[in-house]
Amino acid sequence: MFTDRNGDIPLSRQAELLGISRSSLYYEPVLDDGDERLKILIDEIYTELPFYGSRKIAEALQRRGHDAGRRRVRRFMAEMGIEAIYPTPHLSKPHPGHTIYPYLLRGVLIDRIDKAWGSDITYIRLNKGFAYLVAIMDRYSRYVISWELQAWMPISAYGH
Repeated sequence: MFTDRNGDIPLSRQAELLGISRSSLYYEPVLDDGDERLKILIDEIYTELPFYGSRKIAEALQRRGHDAGRRRVRRFMAEMGIEAIYPTPHLSKPHPGHTIYPYLLRGVLIDRIDKAWGSDITYIRLNKGFAYLVAIMDRYSRYVISWELQAWMPISAYGH
């Protein structure tokens, strides 16, 4: 709070200008070393296991001998701006403005070689970065007709 305790404007007027109660000008937050230590432990557990929510982190802290309930851990996680990483529903909903193209092979019997081809792209994790593999395959024989491996995402994989 930016108040001028030694200035010309009385504190009551400063509080009125800020739209807060005068008693809040005198508030000094109480810092507990135990809370700070608990936040550090929560951060360590979260860094190691980012998919743990408040329940699992509270259990992990209790196994380590710390008195931490789920609600307290949840409050600290909210203060720290962390939350469990997990899949959420409806992640693959298309954007309303995007065109939805029909699946052209629906109902088509693929009964011979070279009747239909497909492509796939995947990444391969390396020590420093990724490599990208694009393959074109025959749908009937599953034979790889062509492939390309690059250190960057091939533009042709997006159909540009």
